[in-house]
Amino acid sequence: MTYTYQTKGTCSKQIELELDENHIIQHVAFTGGCNGNLKGVSTLVVGQKAEDVIHRLRGITCGMKTTSCPDQLSLALTEALANL
Repeated sequence: MTYTYQTKGTCSKQIELELDENHIIQHVAFTGGCNGNLKGVSTLVVGQKAEDVIHRLRGITCGMKTTSCPDQLSLALTEALANL
């Protein structure tokens, strides 16, 4: 399943992700944001179970913001799972 999420409150604008039937993350790509950091986050979560990644990333903030790109990824994964 491929899912596109429009981020809110971060420098990145969009997250595209792909999950398999077992909820394993196959691909993640951010549009905008800190290129190197987001490539690193994307690489680290590929191959992981979506629920585990949600648990690890939910609530991470960036500076004075109430969210972050990793937090937005957790929200994107939550939405994607709800739409399976």
